[in-house]
Amino acid sequence: MVNFSHNSYFTLGAYFDPGPLRWLYFVIILSVYVLIVLSNLLLIVVICLNKTLHEPMYLFLCSLFINEINGSTVFLVFIAYQILQDVHTISYNLCFLQIFFLYSYGGVTFTNLAVMSYDRYVAICFPLHYNTHMTQRKVTCLIVVAWLSVFVAVAITIVLTASLKLCGNIMDSVYCENYLIVKLACSDATANNIYEAVAVTIVLTIPLIIIFFTYIQIFRVCFNGTKQTRQKAVSTCTPHLFSVVNFAFGSWFQIFQSRFDLSHLPEILRIILSLYHLTCQPLFNTLMYGLNLTKIRNMCKNIFSKSQNGVNMIEIK
Repeated sequence: MVNFSHNSYFTLGAYFDPGPLRWLYFVIILSVYVLIVLSNLLLIVVICLNKTLHEPMYLFLCSLFINEINGSTVFLVFIAYQILQDVHTISYNLCFLQIFFLYSYGGVTFTNLAVMSYDRYVAICFPLHYNTHMTQRKVTCLIVVAWLSVFVAVAITIVLTASLKLCGNIMDSVYCENYLIVKLACSDATANNIYEAVAVTIVLTIPLIIIFFTYIQIFRVCFNGTKQTRQKAVSTCTPHLFSVVNFAFGSWFQIFQSRFDLSHLPEILRIILSLYHLTCQPLFNTLMYGLNLTKIRNMCKNIFSKSQNGVNMIEIK
């Protein structure tokens, strides 16, 4: 797949020997993964099985939770496997597949959050026209565009990178990163750098601009609106706004770290911060949306109360 004649793998150089703590780290990462999958699956099931939650906002949330399961599966399972290995390598093809899914996870998160901010903008600023604007067809189109546009952008990135001739195979990272592969190139990578700059602008900056614009309008309406309008905005927008800030922080740090020398920072700190947006965000979102959105919180309480009643009935019998 890559024009490199001597090796067919990359070496991931950011791993260190954990010694006797190897299995402890493995259990912690696997536990985090299981927690992410179960919490996100719970909210997906709650949304899908309850017709009262078949509204645009909750369908966008469902799309967000599915994306988080995808990203966590690709990333955390790989990290858990690598921790148990003495030599940390990954094949070229698997490396590019990992880049596709991880970059798609980041891009879809941003585009999905932008779509959700647009939904809140319409609901709060134009409540009487909400059902007319946010039809089932439009919701489906927005979700498809949020996913498909990112898939196409990432696929082009991988095609351009795969065409490079590489003069090395060691990356200072715990997982594959496109920019680090480009840095290994001994052929001209100008097209790659230009395209990646444009792609990052489109996939990351434009959604952030949309989010910024919609929230300016939402805050304006809340400032001039009734107490009920402000309460509705706070209850539905607070989790979304915190989610945007949290993920933007993790993503921009990762972009910054891959392009600048941060070797003066402790190695363990750099690793933890590089994993932040891939581990904390999926847990953060389930907590924020599960606890703050009244409908989801009440549905979850009903599920657990029914489960507890079932257990009590079995014990009585």
